[in-house]
Amino acid sequence: MSAFPDIDVDYDLVLPELAARLAGVLVRPGDDAWDVARGAGQLAVDQQPEAVVTAARVDDVVTVVDTARCVGLRVAPQATGHGAASLGPLDGTILLKTRALRGVRVDAGRRLARVEAGALWRDVVPRAFEHGLTALAGGAPDVGVVGSTLGGGLSWHARSLGLAADSITAVELVTADGVVRRADTDHEPELFRAVRVGGGSFGVVTALEFRLYPFTHVYAGVLGWPIDRAGDVLPAWRRWIGTVPDEVTSLGRLLRLPARPDLASALRGRATVAVEAVCRMPRRDAESLLAPLRSLGPELDTFRPTPTDQLGALHVALPSPIPWVGDGMFLSDLTPAAIDAVIAVAGPDADCPLTSVELRHLGGAVRGVDGQVLVWGVGAAADEADARAVRAGVDAVQTRLAPWSTHRCSLEVAGRHKAGTALFGAQTYQWLREVKTAYDPADVIRSNHPVPPLPAH
Repeated sequence: MSAFPDIDVDYDLVLPELAARLAGVLVRPGDDAWDVARGAGQLAVDQQPEAVVTAARVDDVVTVVDTARCVGLRVAPQATGHGAASLGPLDGTILLKTRALRGVRVDAGRRLARVEAGALWRDVVPRAFEHGLTALAGGAPDVGVVGSTLGGGLSWHARSLGLAADSITAVELVTADGVVRRADTDHEPELFRAVRVGGGSFGVVTALEFRLYPFTHVYAGVLGWPIDRAGDVLPAWRRWIGTVPDEVTSLGRLLRLPARPDLASALRGRATVAVEAVCRMPRRDAESLLAPLRSLGPELDTFRPTPTDQLGALHVALPSPIPWVGDGMFLSDLTPAAIDAVIAVAGPDADCPLTSVELRHLGGAVRGVDGQVLVWGVGAAADEADARAVRAGVDAVQTRLAPWSTHRCSLEVAGRHKAGTALFGAQTYQWLREVKTAYDPADVIRSNHPVPPLPAH
């Protein structure tokens, strides 16, 4: 089936011809490698495209885009596939894997990194650290740099340094006309801004260039208590975040973790309320700030001076890849009543199927986000029954918190399909559709959260 109803694609002709022109690999349904090739980092997602191409170089990206445009197919770029749940059906679509494009270059003098589309944060963070620099990495080292950054990029330094997307200085991409472009503030600035704001709908991003920052150590860690202390801990954390400077980024969580040996013994197989934080300041100042939380007598306290290349181990999570279901939302404020609502739906007395419900403190230098707190609910989903239960659990959290919702979300935390206006706001969404129309009027490029072109007149 073509992506366009009035076009009939002869796959037995088109796909072998495309495969012959690639340095990379093309896999079709029925091939031995099919199930591996079509897989995503989000294992709960069953991707069924018309073919999967693993690009070996940028020329392969150009070849795939040119072929798709000419025969009436679409192209869905994907590195790790951690955000694949919102991509939707892939009929008439070539899934273009960029995971082999792993190049990383650090320019220490200019404090810049150039990172190819398949690079993971674990490829970048140590390279920057070697030069006395820190990247605005997310919490998981095995997540793709391009996907997480173009989703916004909420790092452990967000409240003082902003979103990772704000640090992008240039984007290299292949647009739907098959042209390789470099967009920055001086060259195609509208396209540059659209990619930074709207994600991957405007072309296949092959590389990002972004700023690095001249520090390598923070004071960071986790405090943990039994979940029946949630009624004490979360209100105290809420009061605490109202007192901390922008150099502190933190979250409060309700965790229900399995009895896995690779998890901290204080958390393993238990239900816990936890606070995680990074303080970009001297140890003495950080310990003074943490005193009110430590006065609650946590069973777990891992706070210590921490090199920034070790922050990937801070966020308590199950090792990936695993099948999971999750979704996020923004709150305008975290009132005492909102805290009560979270505890009611996910606290010690709740029959909650979610592995984690986290409340992340925003504000400070986090610009362009409509909200002061991010709520993220997620759970493991080994089968469809688990997935239904977790979806119901996510719905329950979001329903209870609806009175404080901004009715907005971001690309990075939208685990399900969202309306474009909910992701970007009405005015920005209209502008993004205008840019999409200028660069991809036939809607060849598909992203996890698509920005469709305007209808032809």
